[in-house]
Amino acid sequence: MQISNAEFYTSVFKYEDCPRLQQPEVAFSGRSNVGKSSLINRLTRQKKLARTSNTPGRTQSLNYYNIEDKFYLVDLPGYGFANVPQKVKDDWAELIDTYLNYRENLVGVVQIIDCRHKPTKDDKMMVEWLQASGLSYLIVATKVDKISNNKKAKQKKLIQKKLNLTEEDNFTFFSAQTGEGSKEVYQYLDFLMQLAKDRG
Repeated sequence: MQISNAEFYTSVFKYEDCPRLQQPEVAFSGRSNVGKSSLINRLTRQKKLARTSNTPGRTQSLNYYNIEDKFYLVDLPGYGFANVPQKVKDDWAELIDTYLNYRENLVGVVQIIDCRHKPTKDDKMMVEWLQASGLSYLIVATKVDKISNNKKAKQKKLIQKKLNLTEEDNFTFFSAQTGEGSKEVYQYLDFLMQLAKDRG
């Protein structure tokens, strides 16, 4: 897959406001400040398509991006950020949960974690849900340019152990700086588009 045309479509703060679309949707999920926006910008070759921030919790809605008029990439609110009121966190959790459970257009999830650290409790809960859901998913471990090659192998084993992943699980390291892992993510998106096509 090559993405040459991508644009912001809409932001949704309540599930009932999700747009009525024909195209499939791919959700990008991960905790706050894990690098979702940087991943989206790298994949679409646009530095400012998804707003990046050093402030966790910036994404507070479902942000829809139209990709080639073929599918929509949906950036979910980051989970696990403590410095917001509990009511706000509850609203985000409800929005994410409802979208993942009931959105018929959803064909797969790109689950993003930070490769420098062991997966959080929220990461583990999210992956357990994905494993039980029957949805296709890809685990993307970002910021790999920040660690050495020696630590890379150790971190992969740690991530696999903490998230109960097997060699059969879709997994790739990724760097928004160098582009490492882009090919694997593009291939996964191609797979999802074929999956959507087969569904009819």
